[in-house]
Amino acid sequence: MSITLRTLLDDPSLALKNLGSAAKTLDSAIAWVAVTELENPQPFLSGAELVLTTGARLNTAAAQRVFVRQVQRSGAVGIGFGTGLGHDSVPQALLAEANRWAVPVLEIPYQTPFLAIGKLVADALSTEHYAKLEGLLAAHQLLVQSLLSSSAGNGGGLASLLGTLRTMVGADVVLEQFHAQIFSSTPGSVPDDDHWLPVPVPTGKRDACTLWLRKPFRDNGVVDYAKSLVSVELANQVQRRQDSRQLAGQVLQDVLRGALPEADIAARLRGVQIDPSAKNLILLVTAPERKRSVLAGMVLPPAFDAGIAAVVEDELLVVLPASGLNAVSLAGKLSRYLHGAGIPASVGIGGAYAQANGLRWSYFEAREAAGRGLEVNEPERLSLTSLLLASEDVPMADMATETLGPLVQFDAEHGSELMLTLESYLQLNGSLAAVADSLSLHRNTVRYRLTQIAELTGFDPATTADRVQLWLALSVRRLS
Repeated sequence: MSITLRTLLDDPSLALKNLGSAAKTLDSAIAWVAVTELENPQPFLSGAELVLTTGARLNTAAAQRVFVRQVQRSGAVGIGFGTGLGHDSVPQALLAEANRWAVPVLEIPYQTPFLAIGKLVADALSTEHYAKLEGLLAAHQLLVQSLLSSSAGNGGGLASLLGTLRTMVGADVVLEQFHAQIFSSTPGSVPDDDHWLPVPVPTGKRDACTLWLRKPFRDNGVVDYAKSLVSVELANQVQRRQDSRQLAGQVLQDVLRGALPEADIAARLRGVQIDPSAKNLILLVTAPERKRSVLAGMVLPPAFDAGIAAVVEDELLVVLPASGLNAVSLAGKLSRYLHGAGIPASVGIGGAYAQANGLRWSYFEAREAAGRGLEVNEPERLSLTSLLLASEDVPMADMATETLGPLVQFDAEHGSELMLTLESYLQLNGSLAAVADSLSLHRNTVRYRLTQIAELTGFDPATTADRVQLWLALSVRRLS
């Protein structure tokens, strides 16, 4: 507890007397004791001091009045005047001026050394300082215990920490990451700069992580410590999410490639919380390479809590139970969330199917859809390419390599554009005029290139059956 003038007056060992009429600062905390014999001590005072003097230089009434005014202007809590040295009693001019300016005056008898008063104040300040440190340390320990509480699963530890912080500061707190609320002590609170204080939380990621505190709040030193704990916990959560998504991704990759025995597939999927007997759909997120590491560990909005996130070939997949789900709306919400976090992602939607083959179909549909590059890409139902790619019994990748390999090699050796010409020809529905216009070529040049394609691959783009073979090969090459 802070020491005050009243505390000193109540100490019988000091034998102090309150001679002035001022009482408003008797209960003000004393910041320090300043001993001075200067006529003007104001430049050396910072406020809230008890100024002790024997008045050695205050030999005139004018000097005494000036001394009081300078002490009052400095914001000191009072004057302690030692008698029995230069003055037998407190000068009346000094006392009158002190009463005029409401400055308390304590008479200090000759037998009471200034050192005794200074030591008493210093001891009290030291005790108060240690009490604050002990309180702060106890608060730190309580925050750590909250974070490490048994309810720490699925962010429970972080929620417990922030709930404890709210009690300590006496105000609502909100935590945002990637522009989405991941905790609010009062659901529905929307922080703003006028009524809330934003406290940036460093996480090592460009995720705009902010701890908001509603004004006013009590900050006794715990906010900075809480911020550091939040930072560490968020970094740990990112690592846990990355590990979990890599594990789920490995299982899904084995399923998609048909690398698991049929008897093991269901158990492996259930091991990563995917029910193979229910209808599931896949949302596939593609993003620029520089953003993929952030995407792999970022928190997803609460709407995706029922889903399982996984990383397959540096792409983020979210496997969701299809029952009662509006996939397009959910994909739109995910796209807006990612763009708000500064990740220009494309979300592909797969169809809803059951069993392992259904996951394969959904995956390849989502991947094929995402290739269109829109923010949200709906699937083409039961795409022929997706169905064929989903079957581990059909060597589609080998077929594509065998079919298009000669064209790729010829382009590399001669700098030609046979692959580009073939893609344009198939995309433009076999229109020579449209291909010539698109590639800025003469129609005869297009015809000559199509002849070369037929000779090198053995498939004539002008024939429907061969065109299907070439189109499938291109689709598989693009998806794989």
